Amino acid sequence: MGARLTSKNAARQDFMPLMRALVRAYQGFAAYAADGHRIAGLTAPQADVIFVLGNTGGMTFREIGEHTLISKGTLTGIVDRLEGKRLVRRVTSPTDQRCTQVQLSDSGGRLFEQHFPRQVDYLKQRFDRLSKTERAEAARLLEKLAAAFW
Repeated sequence: MGARLTSKNAARQDFMPLMRALVRAYQGFAAYAADGHRIAGLTAPQADVIFVLGNTGGMTFREIGEHTLISKGTLTGIVDRLEGKRLVRRVTSPTDQRCTQVQLSDSGGRLFEQHFPRQVDYLKQRFDRLSKTERAEAARLLEKLAAAFW
């Protein structure tokens, strides 16, 4: 198991530079992506829900949560705000009357059709700074890192 960590040697663990680089990369990505969503008047979580619902007939809150990693309590507030903007609507599931589905409204569908490709292109500009080989290697290493925590 190794030597007991103390406050003096904890910060000198050999994985700390990797952890800092991962956090900096995520923070940079999140800030850049959020700037792209502001153009459409959305927060990043709101855009995430719109993008997940795009090209579907609707999803339950549970399904949306699984695709977005947004907690159910937070998701309810996000859907409330999107409903207030008339971008989504809640409907009773046709297969289970106890279940509510969230669907894009007509204006939400139009927003998805306009904003999703624009956002992908916006992000592509940054990802294209890496070669195809570098992107594949980064994805492979990130998957391996993710597996270490799940």
